[in-house]
Amino acid sequence: MATDTLKSTTGAGAPSGLRRLLLDNGALTALIVLAVALSALSGDFLTTDNLLNIGVQAAVTAILAFGVTFVIVAAGIDLSVGSVAALTSTVLAWSATQSGMPVALAVVLAIATGVGAGLLNGFLIAYGKLPPFIATLAMLSVARGLSLVISGGVPITFPASVSHLGDTLGGWLPVPVLVMVAMGLLAALVLGRTYIGRSMYAIGGNEEAARLSGLRVNRQKLVIYALSGVFAAVAGIVLAARLGSAQPQAADGYELDAIAAVVIGGASLAGGTGKASGTFVGALILAVLRNGLNLLNVSAFWQQVVIGVVIALAVLLDAVRRKAGATPVAGAGGPKGKQVATYGLAAVVTVAVVGATSFLHSGSTSSANPKMGLSLSTLNNPFFVQIRSGAEAEAKKRGVDLTVTDAQNDASQQANQLQNFTSSKLGAIIVNPVDSDAASNSVKAADRAGIPVVAVDRGVNKASIDALIASDNVAGGELAARSIGEKLGGKGKIVILQGQAGTSAARERAAGFAKGLKAYPGIRVVAQQPADFDRTKGLDVMSNLLQAHPDVQGVIAANDEMALGAIKALGSKAGKSVAVVGFDGTPDGLTAVKGGTLYASVAQQPSQLGRIAVDNALEAVHGKKVQPMVKVPVKVVTKQNVAGFTG
Repeated sequence: MATDTLKSTTGAGAPSGLRRLLLDNGALTALIVLAVALSALSGDFLTTDNLLNIGVQAAVTAILAFGVTFVIVAAGIDLSVGSVAALTSTVLAWSATQSGMPVALAVVLAIATGVGAGLLNGFLIAYGKLPPFIATLAMLSVARGLSLVISGGVPITFPASVSHLGDTLGGWLPVPVLVMVAMGLLAALVLGRTYIGRSMYAIGGNEEAARLSGLRVNRQKLVIYALSGVFAAVAGIVLAARLGSAQPQAADGYELDAIAAVVIGGASLAGGTGKASGTFVGALILAVLRNGLNLLNVSAFWQQVVIGVVIALAVLLDAVRRKAGATPVAGAGGPKGKQVATYGLAAVVTVAVVGATSFLHSGSTSSANPKMGLSLSTLNNPFFVQIRSGAEAEAKKRGVDLTVTDAQNDASQQANQLQNFTSSKLGAIIVNPVDSDAASNSVKAADRAGIPVVAVDRGVNKASIDALIASDNVAGGELAARSIGEKLGGKGKIVILQGQAGTSAARERAAGFAKGLKAYPGIRVVAQQPADFDRTKGLDVMSNLLQAHPDVQGVIAANDEMALGAIKALGSKAGKSVAVVGFDGTPDGLTAVKGGTLYASVAQQPSQLGRIAVDNALEAVHGKKVQPMVKVPVKVVTKQNVAGFTG
């Protein structure tokens, strides 16, 4: 077996024993330092609930990364694992619910889907001679597209029998953690004790030499990428079980986290080195970083910067190791006893130092101000930025310590944030769900902990919340349709720019558009395309649609950002021969209304949503009864009334 055991050079240039220990176990050292630092900085870090949260949050990334480890050890790359995870979970949910297939058979079909995707990657690379980057990049797009096609862009609720994978054993031990450990042991067994594992190291070390020695390299690559597909399938099933539904947009970008975990864990992108234990430590580092930065109320934008710096430092450490005289060697076995002793010593040191730092918080008293957490679906959209602004202004006015997080339209990341809020024992939680179904399990956990939960803008399905502060997206969609219908005199050709597939806001607003347009049979919708609530995509999609429908007379966009992109594509036609209606009443949207390029925006008064959400959460903290549903009226803002609108 070939391993990534490092052999020190001898002589005057050889590093000292301590330096060698640190260089050879850089990821483990970093994890210990992080644990100690976060224990000192946050009294909420070193709790049983939070440590279990970290395990759950690391599970999906770690399982994906174990599969990616096989590929990277063999000097390849797999960019498709996130999309394959989403596809396999969608196949499982669809098969077990809509097609009526037995759950056991549906699970087998989902795993087979992962294997098939991996085999196709391997075939394109081994026999089609495509670079791994290109082949897996293509699969990334294909798998994500198939996931959207199968689901119709709508999350599919998971069968109860499969959802138990997201539960706990004995009320405290999370099943995802057990699955992660099992898959990690399997990965270690494959790498360390099997013929295919030895083949991975041989191919990664020198592919041509491996071929000349009689190794069937192409056949081994098929197996390697198929294994990556299996691990991606398991990760997708665990993720969907945790969220209670298969999300077609799930695990978006997770392939980068998986690759980062492998690299942080000590593997080289040049191939030939890497091990399952290192990958596991790398995944833990990413989870601990995100968890700790959330607890410390660090901006989600800065979190990305920090994680990027950590990845860069991991690669630099690998370069330092090699420059210091550490060279990968291939051989059987390795100093297993020494490795076990190293990990044991690390555990003892960590427990001792972390235990000592815990005394820093033992005498601390809780803040007089009530603490709340606000998890927003995204802060890459002016509408949600305004919700945050309204909430923060009201929190400051009422003396509330408010922590705001950004889920970046990732239901799994939001589940992590909500779990962090729960383990921190906050007074109340305000959530703007990425998806109403996916947030349910996390909200149930908060309910069990006795923490009031207030939803803003979107509700939470299958879970008890104290209040929902929202506008009616369906009613708003009807108002948008009515506005365009009246502007065009009841007849004409229009296009609809839809929101991000799979989100509740996109579905509800689209339903409102359809319902409202029924009153105008003379209005013909010539095209409907998603532009993901994004201004740039709105510009691109509208530019493309104009090629096929240059005589369009109206545009309805599911938010102002897409409407502004459409206006840019329309040029001088906007506000003259083509009427554009947006949604949200954002500052840029209202400026366009004043300028006449945007005919109208259905404004939800997002600042009011944030303010009222904080007020109701504070009432719930004080044990007062709150209304289960608080409706904030929507308004159609046009050039005639925009001057008096405050947002």
